Parts: sequence; structure tokens; C-alpha cells
Amino acid sequence: MIIRGYPALGQLTGPQAASWPHDRLEELLEQRGRELLRQMLQAHLDLRAAGERRAAERARAAGAGTVGADGVRRHRLESGHHRLLATVFGTVAVSRCAWRAPGACNLYPADEQLSLAGRHSHGLARLAAVEAVRGSFDDARASITARCGDVVGKRALLQLVRRAAADIDAFDASVRPVPRTADELLVLSTDQKGVVMRPEALRPATAQAAARHSRTLRTRLAAGEKPARKRMAALGAVYDAEPAPRRPHDVIAVPGGRHGDRTVRPGPHATGKWLCGSVIAEPGEVITRVFDQAQARDPAHARTWVVLVDGARHQLDLIRAEAARRRVTVHIVIDFVHVIEKLWAAAWDLHHPGDPAAEDWVHAHATALLAGNTDQVTTALNAQAAALGEHHRHKIDACVRYLAGHAAFLRYDQALRAGWPIATGVIEGAVRHIVADRLDISGARWGLAGAEAVLKLRTVVANGTFPDYWRFHLKQEHQRVHHARYQDEYNLTA
Repeated sequence: MIIRGYPALGQLTGPQAASWPHDRLEELLEQRGRELLRQMLQAHLDLRAAGERRAAERARAAGAGTVGADGVRRHRLESGHHRLLATVFGTVAVSRCAWRAPGACNLYPADEQLSLAGRHSHGLARLAAVEAVRGSFDDARASITARCGDVVGKRALLQLVRRAAADIDAFDASVRPVPRTADELLVLSTDQKGVVMRPEALRPATAQAAARHSRTLRTRLAAGEKPARKRMAALGAVYDAEPAPRRPHDVIAVPGGRHGDRTVRPGPHATGKWLCGSVIAEPGEVITRVFDQAQARDPAHARTWVVLVDGARHQLDLIRAEAARRRVTVHIVIDFVHVIEKLWAAAWDLHHPGDPAAEDWVHAHATALLAGNTDQVTTALNAQAAALGEHHRHKIDACVRYLAGHAAFLRYDQALRAGWPIATGVIEGAVRHIVADRLDISGARWGLAGAEAVLKLRTVVANGTFPDYWRFHLKQEHQRVHHARYQDEYNLTA
């Protein structure tokens, strides 16, 4: 079998191929098969170009022309205009006709019919987006080259990824959540993670701090010094959950461990998870998007809204302000894991490093907090701290201030009885997966547009909506590139 002088299958029937191992046969078929597909695509494009030329000649003979969105009629027809298109099979040439008029840009009807939107095909753009959110851009380009040949450079790859993420916000706003019952919990959560950026991509305050920063040591940071090179990426999560009432001992074992055969009651199970994020937008904008998603799931405010946070003051202020603006009642719960970490830090003011008694001390106070006895715990900690010198009680004092300052959000007894979640595992896992596993890889320094595109694409992939998003994106891309150039989708006029 030969296509345009190219042997596609003949080499497999020769005597030399009879001695090849299967891996070499696979390699041959992969390379030759890709070239065969490229030639088939090229042949189809040439066939369409010939048909377009014949139709355009008939239209011109009849005195027809075309009107663009600028209202200018174009009567002059030229054939033989070419453009290259890099595809997943290799690069092909697209031949098409141009309708022209003095002082007006050319119109190419074939470009609209093929939905061409640049040097690279939509299939290649999708592959670039998928590969770039998995690993580094170098690895993504290497993977694409191994599969498709040398069809895209690193700079073009970054541009394709940026363009691929252009419609994510519009897509999220267009999706209508599945209706839920009023008994199900509606859980909201937000968090932030620093991303190492290039100097020009830092927020103004961070850039100023970096500019005036003078290191004590020449070759490394001294204790307490920060490099001032990160920009905070904000993430938000919304999910549904059936209430799952529990008791304190279902959450944490009593000192000495559990005894007996009583089954531990599981906590609420998250379903319908939805994530969003941005490294460009301020945290308040991301929180607004989180509330928009929650509002779409419960427009009548008939469900119980639970907000899980880590206790950052600015975050709490933004959440309460957004809830007040929407006139919705939210139940804010501080992540119990953060509280336990505060207790562990305080424990080392009272115990020697590695002392097993510290574990029982932490568990006893944690159980009291789960039972709703926050005031009792802070009183006990103050009493224990009083026996320490001023220079040996910093961590226990910090724990007391944290518990006292957030007491209104530590009503774990009410949360457990009502079956609410009390840990931010969903958003913490999202931060690790979406931000840390990709944007925080060793040696990475991000530009603003690239970081934003990768972050948003990873949220779409994590939401499981990438196939739906891509179809939406292609429609939007076609609208932007072609419908804005043609009047009534390419009208021929006499």
C-alpha cells in the first residue's frame, strides 16, 4: 500500500521485518501510522479546497459577493491562499479562497467552516492543556513531540494553555447544579497557598517588600527573614453532605485508647464537590464565587450552610461580610485539626520532647473542646501556664489567645450533634493537589497568566467537567474568531 510514493505497509511484508522484535514493529507502525493519518487529513482538506474553488467560481460568475461584519461587500475572489495547521498527526496545509475588497480585510469562508483559530488545531490545543496541567511545560512538550512529532514549541505551548483556560469562569457560571434535598448540608470552604512568582508577577506590597529587603547574610536567609517571592493563590470548595451525628469519642480516642466493640461513627461524606481558584483574583473575589456556587445550589436558602475555615481573621471577615450581603445564615466552624496543632504546640511548653504524657494531655483537652467546654480548657491552660516562667510559656499563651479569640467558632458539641463536618480535609486536599503538586514543583517560577491558566484548568479537571468545558470553550472560541467577522454567518449577496 503506497500513498503518494510513501510506503505504509510494504515494509512489514519484507524479509528484514520478519526478524524484528515487537517493540520495533510498534515503533514503526506508530511513526508510519501517524504519517498515514496526516496524509489522509491533507487529502481531505485538498478535496474540500477543490470543492470550494468550484462553488466560489460559480458564485462569482453569478455576480455574488459576501458581506462581513464591517458591512463592506467583497466581490473580488482569489483562490490559492494557504495557511499551515499543526495537528495531532503533524502539520498540514489548508488551501482556501479569499473574498476581497479595497481597504477591507480578507474573508475566508473555509476558515469558518473548519473553525480554524490559529496556527494549531483544537485537538492539539486540548492535548497541550491536558499535558501541561499534569507536569512541567518541558515534560508536556516532550510528551506531545513523542506522540505528534515536532508540532509545537514551548512558547506556543504556553500560549495554547492560556487560551484553553479563557472560558472557565463563564463555563462555571453556565452550569446548573443538580437539585438537592433541604436536609442535605451545604458546605463551603476556602484556603490559600503561596506560589513562587517572577518579580513582575508579585502583588505590589510583596514586590515592595522584596525591593527594600536587605539580607543579613550574603548566601542565605537568616532566622525570621523571608524571600518575599510568593503570591497567594486562593481556592474555594463547595460540596453537599448528608448529616452524620457523632460524639467526641468518634472523632478522637480517649487517653489510653478505645476499649470494647463499639463501632466508631463515620463523619459526613462529601458529594458533588466543586472547586474554583485564582492566583490573580483577591481572596474576596474567590469567596464571592464560592457563595455564587452555593447560591446556585440553594437559591431559597432552605439548607444548612456550614463554612469550614482555618481561622485566619481576614478570611473570617470576608466570609461574614459576604453572608451578610446575601442575607444568608452561615455556621462557621474552625478546622479541628488546626486546633489540635495549637494544643500540640502548647504541650511542649509543659512536657519534655518525646514525653508520652504529652499525647494524653492533648487528647484530654481536645476531647473537652469537642464536648463544647472551650472556657474550661482555656481556664485550665492559663492555670498550667501560671506555673511557668515568662520565657517558657509563649506557645501555651498563643494557644489560649487562639481559643479565646475563636470561641464563637469552636462549638464542636453543636456541630457533632447536628452531623456537620468539623475538618477542612476537602479544601486542604485540593490545595495540595491543585496548587502544590503542580505550581509548587521544584524550581518553578511563574508568570501571572501561566499560573492562572494552569490553576483554573486543574480545578476543571478535578471537578470532572473538562470534557463538557472543552465543548463549551470551542463554541466560545468559534464565536470570538469567526462570528465577529461575518455578517449573518457569511452571506452571499447579489
